[in-house]
Amino acid sequence: MRERQLRRRCRALLRELDVPQPFGSRELCRCLSAHRGRPIRLVPFPIESPGPFGIWFSTDAADVIIYQSQTTPAHQEHIILHEVGHIIAGHDGEQLAAGEAVRVHRRSAYDNRQEREAELIATILHEWAGRSDGLGSRAAADPGLAGHAAVLDRIGQALSGGGGRG
Repeated sequence: MRERQLRRRCRALLRELDVPQPFGSRELCRCLSAHRGRPIRLVPFPIESPGPFGIWFSTDAADVIIYQSQTTPAHQEHIILHEVGHIIAGHDGEQLAAGEAVRVHRRSAYDNRQEREAELIATILHEWAGRSDGLGSRAAADPGLAGHAAVLDRIGQALSGGGGRG
């Protein structure tokens, strides 16, 4: 899928999900779960390095995203958004039945189309997540910037690629 198509698809889905802004990966997962009628479980785990930072697989009952517990919170957010990107793109996750042995693809680079798509979707989600958490909301805590929130929000949107477009 082309970047422009992915961007349109993600924006349409985010509008449909009505995810409150700003949002984090956990809020997005809650909304996406409700929309799909299928839970998404987030599991922090100390994943051996070198290797992947996150893994997504499906069971009969839920989608499960395991993400690196031994990294920064910002990196964890990105890892989760990348794995959610696979779900949004409709990629095939590992299918696991109860008692089945686990076999994991140890991809750690964006060496194929699906990985590049998931990474692009993660970037789009990250951009969308921060659109309402712009400079203006941060300026509200700084008395020296009082009265400039609207201007700072527009600058923040432009810097994050929002540019006032939806």
